[in-house]
Amino acid sequence: MIKVIDNGDFAAVSSEFEVTCTTDPEELAKACAQHEQFKRNCDWLEAHAAEVYRHRGKHFCIAGQELFIADSAAEAWALGAVAHAQDAGRFVEYIPQDKLPRIYAYQRLVVSL
Repeated sequence: MIKVIDNGDFAAVSSEFEVTCTTDPEELAKACAQHEQFKRNCDWLEAHAAEVYRHRGKHFCIAGQELFIADSAAEAWALGAVAHAQDAGRFVEYIPQDKLPRIYAYQRLVVSL
């Protein structure tokens, strides 16, 4: 479970989680559509990284292949959600103030059906 704190930060509340599998075609189609939207937003970020990462110390949301900058994650998310309510593949990240080497521990999920 993830809890949103008043200042817009996210904190882990519990390390317990449940994994379920579904074979429902409607749910699978919905998940594939969300993944495609997320992939388009990730591709947009890669193509516009120089533009995005010059906003140091800010949060950004990519939604509908468009950039939204704000002081908090919640505010960036809300800006993206208002402009692109149908985009279930939007995401938010923070751009650290200092430019340092970083290791990111996430990768894109590739789903084939």
